[in-house]
Amino acid sequence: MHMARRTARLGLLVIVGALASGCGINNIPTYDEGVKAAWGQVQNQYQRRADLVPNLVATVQGYAAHERETLQAVIEAFVTREGTDDGPQDVSLATKVWQVRQQLDAGTAVIVYDESTESCSIQPADQLSDPL
Repeated sequence: MHMARRTARLGLLVIVGALASGCGINNIPTYDEGVKAAWGQVQNQYQRRADLVPNLVATVQGYAAHERETLQAVIEAFVTREGTDDGPQDVSLATKVWQVRQQLDAGTAVIVYDESTESCSIQPADQLSDPL
């Protein structure tokens, strides 16, 4: 009887071993490699996007510099054109530009584009007939 129990246990171990090998435990390394490959793709996308950030920053900085130059040119053209009233005192170009820039920054003056004359002018904000 002792021998029969031993044989039964051995048979049971063989059956359990055969069932365990068929349940997919051998597929774990394959699944692990698939997960690692997918994570590698995620990291590649993060790196690619991180590499684009300096280019985006440089583009925005270049555009901001262009906007500053354009605004400066519009203000200078406005303060140096004929018919601009400076008042009784003579003021330097830099001071005139600074004063107009302060008014624009404070919102007390606005740049208005006239389609009929295709020109810009700077007007007091409270004199606009059509509020922005």
